[in-house]
Amino acid sequence: MSTKSDKSAGEFEPYIPASSDLPELRALPILIGTVLGMIFGASSLYLVLKVGLTVSASIPVAVISIALFRVLSKFGLRDATILENNIVQTAGSAGESIAFGVGVTMPAILILGFDLEVTRVILVSVLGALLGILMMIPLRRALIVQQHGTLKYPEGTACAEVLKAGASHESQIAAARGAKVDSLAETATIGAKTIFTGFGLGIIYNVAMKALYLWKDTPGKVFDVPLKGGSLACEITPELLGVGYVIGPRIAAVMAAGGVLSYLVLIPLIQFFGEGLAGPLAPGTALIKDMSPNQIRGAYILYIGAGAVAAGGIISLVRSLPLIWRGIRDGLRDFRGKGKGGEVVPRTDRDLPLKLVFIGIAALVVAILFTPSLHMNIAGAVLIVLCGFLFVTVSSRLTGEIGSSSNPISGMTIATLLLTCLAFLALGWTDRVFYITALSVGGIVCIASSNGGTTSQDLKTGFLIGSTPSHQQIAILIGALASALVLGPILLKLNDVGKVYVPVTSEIRADVSQLSAKTKLTGPQGKQDGNSYFVWHQEDEAGGAARQYLVDDTGKAVYFVDPGINGTVTKRPDGSEVKKFDAPKATLVSYIIKGILSHKLPWALVLFGVMISIVLELCAIPSLAFAVGVYLPLATSMPVFIGGAVRWWVDAKRRRHADNAHLTEEEHVAEGDKSPGVLMASGYIAGGAIAGIAIAFMAGVFSEVYDKLEKWAAANNPFYTRLTPSQISPDLLALIPFAAMIAVLYLAGSGKILAGRKGL
Repeated sequence: MSTKSDKSAGEFEPYIPASSDLPELRALPILIGTVLGMIFGASSLYLVLKVGLTVSASIPVAVISIALFRVLSKFGLRDATILENNIVQTAGSAGESIAFGVGVTMPAILILGFDLEVTRVILVSVLGALLGILMMIPLRRALIVQQHGTLKYPEGTACAEVLKAGASHESQIAAARGAKVDSLAETATIGAKTIFTGFGLGIIYNVAMKALYLWKDTPGKVFDVPLKGGSLACEITPELLGVGYVIGPRIAAVMAAGGVLSYLVLIPLIQFFGEGLAGPLAPGTALIKDMSPNQIRGAYILYIGAGAVAAGGIISLVRSLPLIWRGIRDGLRDFRGKGKGGEVVPRTDRDLPLKLVFIGIAALVVAILFTPSLHMNIAGAVLIVLCGFLFVTVSSRLTGEIGSSSNPISGMTIATLLLTCLAFLALGWTDRVFYITALSVGGIVCIASSNGGTTSQDLKTGFLIGSTPSHQQIAILIGALASALVLGPILLKLNDVGKVYVPVTSEIRADVSQLSAKTKLTGPQGKQDGNSYFVWHQEDEAGGAARQYLVDDTGKAVYFVDPGINGTVTKRPDGSEVKKFDAPKATLVSYIIKGILSHKLPWALVLFGVMISIVLELCAIPSLAFAVGVYLPLATSMPVFIGGAVRWWVDAKRRRHADNAHLTEEEHVAEGDKSPGVLMASGYIAGGAIAGIAIAFMAGVFSEVYDKLEKWAAANNPFYTRLTPSQISPDLLALIPFAAMIAVLYLAGSGKILAGRKGL
C-alpha cells in the first residue's frame, strides 16, 4: 500500500527532467568544488575548535560557484549549468562535515596524554569520510525519494532554491521543457534577487555583529529566585533564523522545548537541590552554588542530552527499518542499471553500483583493522560498522528533520563512545593503549555520521533539481578525500601555533630508559633553543589530563609543554600573548573515555536522558528533535524557534488568502516550501555562514585588531556593554537589529518586497 510520501515522490518532477543531457560531471566543477571544500574545511576546523559548532557549507559553496562561473563567462568561458554548479557544491560540502568530526574527537588525544600524530588524524579523517558516504548510498531511495515531502532537508532544499535562482539560460531552457522560458527566466530573476538580497543582509549583519562588535551576538538573562539558575538567551544570527524558517514551526518548536526543559527546568532544579551541598557533586568539580547555568550544563546536562539523543536515535532507526530495507532491496535490483521489469533506470535514479559500494566498505574496514597507528582490534572494527550504519542512518534522518547545522553529531559520538568503552570494559581492556582504540572508533563514526548527513543533504538537492545521483556520489567522494588529507596537517599546525614551552623550575624527573621519541621546540621558541629532548607524558593520578614534558638525557624535565588546543598558558616566557583553542566537545569526549574505562561515568545522568526520550515517544512527540534541544544550548534553539514562528505566521496568512482557498494541505506545504520567504531564508543562511567562517579565519590572522575592536566596544558601545547604571540593557538593544532581520524575512515571505507582486 502506497503512503502519501510515496505518492508525492512518485509524482515529483525535478527542475531538470531525467531526459535532459545537460553537462554535469566535468573536471573544472569538481576541481573548484574540491578547492572550496578544503578552504571551508580549514575554516570550519578553526570554528569547531573555538566554539564546538559549525554551519553547513553547501549553500555558501553553491552561491560562490554561481558567482564564479558568471564571472568566468564574462571572459569567454561557458557559464556552468545548474547541474555543474550542483557538482561544485556537492564536492565542496564535505570539508565542513569532516572538520567537525576531526575537531570534536582528535584533540582529545592531547587531553588523554598522547601526541597528535598526523598519520593517525589523516587516517581517521579519510576512513570516516569515505565510510559515511558509502553507507549513505544504499539509503538514498529510502530517505530521499520515498520520504520526499516528509523529510524536509532544510539546507538541501534551500540549496536547490539557490541553484534554481542562479540557473543559466541553458538550464532554464531545459527546465521549461520547451515552453514558457521567458516566464521561467523572470521567476528565476526574482528568486535570485530575493536570495542575494538575503545573502547580502546576512553578510552585513554578521560582519557588523561579530567583526565590528556593534552589538552583542548572544543577549540573555540569568534569573534569580524563585527560578534561580534558570536562564534565557538567543544567538541572534541570520543563519539560525533562516534554518528555523526553512524547517518550519513544528520541528523548531519541539527543538526549542528541549532547550526550555534544560535551561528552565533541569538546571534550576540542580541549582535548587545542590545549592546547600558542602562539596562538589560528581561529575562536577566545583560547588553547584558557584556554578553558572552553562557550567551546570557542561557538568550534568550534556550527559542527559547524550542519553536522550542516543535513545531517540535508536528509536528513529527502528521506525525507519522497513523503509531502509525497501530502499536497499530496490537498489540490489539495479546492479546493471535495470529496474523492475527490465526497464532502464532513469538518469535521476542511478546510484553507484551497490557491488562497488559494499566492496568499498569492506576494504575500508580491513584498512581500519590493520592500520597500526589506530591500535584497532576486531571488537573496535565491528563497533565501527554497527555504530557507523546506525548513526549514518540517524544523522541522515535528523538532517532531513532539522538540518545539518543543528544535527547533534557530537551526541551520537558520545553514544558510540559509551558503547565502545562498555564493550572494552566488559572485555577487561582498560589499559591506556585502549584509549586510542576507543577514540579511533569514536572519531571514525563521528566523521562518518557527519559526512553521511551532509551527503544526504546534497542528494536531496540533486533530487530536487534533477541531478544524476552517481555523479554526485563520485564528486563528494573526491571532495571528501581531498579535504580529509589536508585537515590533519592543519589541526597540528593550529595546535603548534598556540603551543607554549614553559621552563620547569622544580625538580621533576622521568626514567629515560622508558622513553624513545625525541623532538625539538617548534614555533618562535624553537629559534631560541635548538636542542632535542625526550617526550614524557606524566599521568595525573586524580584522573585529570596528562601533562607533557620535554626531558634531557639525564631525565630532568626542562620544559612543560602546554598545547595550543585545550592549553591554559596564554603567555610565552618572553611575555608575548598566545591564543588558545578550547575544543569544548573534545574535552567531553576525553572525559567519556577516561570516565568509563576508569569506572567514573555518571550513568544516572545518561539514563535520565534515555527516560526523557521514552516518555516523549509515549506521548507521540518526536523524541530526537526534542533531545537535540536538550543537548544544544537554548541560545542556539531560540533563533531556530523564532524563524519557525515567522514561517507559521506567513503560512497562516497565505492559507487565509482567497487565491489559495482551493489548495489541499499538501499543496499548501509545497507552496510554502518554494515561497519567497524560503528564498530569503536561504540567503540568510548563505550570507551568515560565509561571514561567520570568514570572520573566524580572519580572527586567527588579525587577532590583535579584533582584540582592539572588542576592547573599544566594551568601553564605548552601549549596544555591547552597559556604560552607566541607568542605561538600557545592551541585551535589549541588541534585539533591535535582529528584529529588523525578522521583519525583512516576514515581508519577503508575505510577498510584500522583492516578489514581483503586491502582497499575498
